[in-house]
Amino acid sequence: MTEEKTVSQNPMRRIKITKVLLSCGAIDKELEKAKKLLAMMSGMKVQTIASKKRIPNFGVTPDLEVGARVTLRGEKAITLLKRLLAGVNNMIFESQVSENHFSFGIKEYIEIPGTEYQRDIGIKGFNVTVVFARPGMRVKIKKIKSGKVSKNQYVPREEIIKFMEDGFQTKFVE
Repeated sequence: MTEEKTVSQNPMRRIKITKVLLSCGAIDKELEKAKKLLAMMSGMKVQTIASKKRIPNFGVTPDLEVGARVTLRGEKAITLLKRLLAGVNNMIFESQVSENHFSFGIKEYIEIPGTEYQRDIGIKGFNVTVVFARPGMRVKIKKIKSGKVSKNQYVPREEIIKFMEDGFQTKFVE
């Protein structure tokens, strides 16, 4: 039995996009701009990321707000992902793909189709992380009665690349 036949027959081998995470690192006034940018892109409330460690060389202290992020799920995540991929011309480097996820950066938000320049935000970029999973991964994540998941349940790089090429017409460059 070939690999493609197995994937099409077994519903537990299908992969899907579980979430799209937008994140931006900044402090003080730049953090406020980052929050506005992420709220504008996602239409959702932005979560602030606080540092946990002290790094004196960078002037980082515990509980210092160092970034912002937004998590999108479902249909809203997929429609935004299509717009974001258009912002990078549907091209991603293979080195940006890892097991269970891939990430890419948007250098300037005005490159995304349908987005206009906002004077109060200025020129700013952000990171996009797309997370994949198979049915049954919740067993590992849940708090009560969590269990171990086989390595076969993870989504390898090759399957992510094939999924994105087929579903989103994304080109992967070496």
